[in-house]
Amino acid sequence: MGGVSDLPNWDELIPDALGVIFTKLSLQERVTVIPRVCKSWAKAVTGPYCWQEIDINEWSNGCKPDKLDRMLEMLITRSCGSLKKLCVSDVQTEKIFTLIAENACSLRSLRLPRCGLSDSIMEQIAGRLSMISFLDLSYCIKIGARSLEIAGKNCLVLEGLCRNMHPLDTTGKPLQDDEAYAIASTMPKLKHLELAYHVISTSGVLKILSNCPKLEFLDQRGCWGVTLDNMFVKQKYPKLKVLGPFVLDTYGNDAWDDYSDISDSSEWDFVDGGMGEYDVVDSDSDDGMWDDEGRLDDELQFRFYEGIEDAGMYWPPSP
Repeated sequence: MGGVSDLPNWDELIPDALGVIFTKLSLQERVTVIPRVCKSWAKAVTGPYCWQEIDINEWSNGCKPDKLDRMLEMLITRSCGSLKKLCVSDVQTEKIFTLIAENACSLRSLRLPRCGLSDSIMEQIAGRLSMISFLDLSYCIKIGARSLEIAGKNCLVLEGLCRNMHPLDTTGKPLQDDEAYAIASTMPKLKHLELAYHVISTSGVLKILSNCPKLEFLDQRGCWGVTLDNMFVKQKYPKLKVLGPFVLDTYGNDAWDDYSDISDSSEWDFVDGGMGEYDVVDSDSDDGMWDDEGRLDDELQFRFYEGIEDAGMYWPPSP
């Protein structure tokens, strides 16, 4: 039998292999723990293989705008154009929407619930989102039919759209089908559509059904202006599953997304102490951070902030 010396040396694995392994860890571990283990791990975790999928939706809920911007700038920069999936809420600044668009050449899934996206910003960035197949613009109150039309005309392979609304934003408003018509006229390949708590009418939904023949799932819970004949739907659209308009229970994650493991929504600091927030550690440099065995100086400690206790009270989860 081999001894301890025969065991593989993990810090000698190539960075790409380490990066793939590190994707199995939580976001918090990748940002605050792995970079402190040794130089080779710090270098690997800042490489693009760790950041092809970025899911900070839970962490970003209630996060301060400047802290959220810094995190996104760091992680998107690390992806080096290989970003395939981005899930983040509460993005408000135009520079971040521009940054996302500039790094969207490989982007397939984009979730931006509760963001400050506007019609004018959508006009500026939509041309670079052509590869997106799943888009979540739920609770984005600054956009309307114009943005959906722009998205549909530019995202030609779009198969999934979430456009759920918060009931407090739609209660008491008159029925309006402009967004439904924008979806129907520009998104013929849709298979999955969520329109919970929208002020759409039956005619708006029928327009979508007739123009989106591939539709397999429609969430119309809370859309009190919609009355569909169940027998008609089953006969004409046998593959379609419809939820609502009555609201019963929340349902689990759908098949469109596998959410990353984020341990909690507490805030935590990025790695600092000479590494910088956005820089790869140079293994040949002597910055005083590492001892002779390649370990991070013990004087650098984790610094965790207290979580925001009421971070989730302002926006209930998606219905």
